Amino acid sequence: MQIDLSSHIVKVYLTLKVENAGSTPTSEVLLSFPPTQADHLATVEALVTKGKRKKTTLVRLDVKPTELPDAPNDAKYFTIYLANPLKSGESTTIEILYLLTHSQEPFPAEIAQSESQLVYYRDSALILSPYHIKQQTTFIKTPSTKVESFTRVEPSNRAGTEIKYGPYEDHPPYSFSPILIHFENNSPFAVVEELVREVEISHWGNLQVTEQYTLVHAGARHKGVFSRVDYQSRPTLNGASSLRYLLARLPPRVHSVYYRDEIGNISSSHLRTDSRKSELEIEPRYPLFGGWKATFVIGYGLPLQDFLFETSDDRRYLNFTFGCPLLETVVDKLTVKVVLPEGSKDPSAVVPFPVEQHLETKYSYLDVVGRTVVVMEKKNLVPAHNSHFQVICLLHLQANLHACGAFDVGVRVLLVFRGLCSLPAHRSFHTQVKHRSIRNKKIANSSKLSLFRLQ
Repeated sequence: MQIDLSSHIVKVYLTLKVENAGSTPTSEVLLSFPPTQADHLATVEALVTKGKRKKTTLVRLDVKPTELPDAPNDAKYFTIYLANPLKSGESTTIEILYLLTHSQEPFPAEIAQSESQLVYYRDSALILSPYHIKQQTTFIKTPSTKVESFTRVEPSNRAGTEIKYGPYEDHPPYSFSPILIHFENNSPFAVVEELVREVEISHWGNLQVTEQYTLVHAGARHKGVFSRVDYQSRPTLNGASSLRYLLARLPPRVHSVYYRDEIGNISSSHLRTDSRKSELEIEPRYPLFGGWKATFVIGYGLPLQDFLFETSDDRRYLNFTFGCPLLETVVDKLTVKVVLPEGSKDPSAVVPFPVEQHLETKYSYLDVVGRTVVVMEKKNLVPAHNSHFQVICLLHLQANLHACGAFDVGVRVLLVFRGLCSLPAHRSFHTQVKHRSIRNKKIANSSKLSLFRLQ
């Protein structure tokens, strides 16, 4: 087992060699977690290797939460479904990755601008397993060599940024050996408390995306005063754990990008684009220290033909990415709203993980019956959730004709109204022309009279 603590998102890699010691074949493997970890568990993935030598491939296995009535100490379970049943006496190797959020506790809870951020991490030197463990070794990687203390469970040792526990042999099921590590972690704890993403499909070939963020630095709270001079002159010493900038990974061919808050446009952003991706680097109006918050909006447009496709049964489906485009951030609550064109029927969403779904109605310009909005909500997200989802619907041509007709009627009404408003101006113009001709006649008559008198 390898535990990576280099960021505020804890990454745990498990390599399990499972042997079927029973008398009947089995196609399921149980994975258990203590309740303290299960509450912060963001995602669980399982892979198995197929083939030999250079022709090996990784096959993803289904993982689903499972409830057992006789679970000791309120343990939480996940079931890994094998691709092929494991016969008696056979063994297989499963690669497992799971991510934990809000699992590093700042201690001390408050630090000054010039102090480093220290955190606690709690775990077990032995994996909590419902099976007998023949042998196990645990490696824990810290961000730096500065480790204040760690629990010693012999055999254990530390070298550089790595702490090794084990190897341990022949442990009964549900063995648990708690450990506590106190170490330095100056990576910014960027947490999006709430993110609302609205993806609007336009009739006119554009996909407009609007993202509203509520961002907080969830690390050790800042105490004392903030000195901009010290922060600018020695950034590595003053504010080492502060959040200076964020990087958003956007789709290619993005256009009309804006970044603003309640005050107005924020100019401290840089956009880099190529044929495969677009990267938007943004800086908040002020650096974020522990406990500080910032709210802002990111918006951009995309060509609709890159994301909207047609099925064989004349249905349309949107293929877009779920999750948060900001790198190395945790999202406590995410709401994705897909605004379909007016007249769309029978919408349905296909998401690769469980989400809460419901429908809403939104009224925009020139709408008659309103636009159907597919709303999807999920909590506790990490960058691993940035996978594609699909929204399928039946789009009637009559609805588009209604929109075009409404637009045509609106333009005609506007032209007629403008013409009526401009009638007084035309009348004054004809009156000016009439007065001007009468005056010219008077001047001509006076000229003839003068010539007559001279003769």
